[in-house]
Amino acid sequence: MNNEERMTFKVTNDEGKEIECEALFTFESDETKKNYIVYTDNTKDEAGNTKVYASIYNPNEENTSLQPIETDKEWKIIETILSELQAQVKQQMNGNNVEGTQE
Repeated sequence: MNNEERMTFKVTNDEGKEIECEALFTFESDETKKNYIVYTDNTKDEAGNTKVYASIYNPNEENTSLQPIETDKEWKIIETILSELQAQVKQQMNGNNVEGTQE
């Protein structure tokens, strides 16, 4: 996949305003048999971290609507995947920083 390639879409917030979002990744859970999308609107929280959201979606619908995640079990699955991805990114960044210093 090209690093320049981005999938963006628009959502309407509670105030009726359209917001452009960027999909970070999608996955289907073997456990719940549902499809999830993890995305950001590229805004930051008070600590300076990029805000990330997750929803249920149907990849077979052309104009799918995002559905809220309602169970703690589903949130736990998503949090686990996010943690694993963050660990992989940190490992890659650390590996790149020490690359060339190995004998």
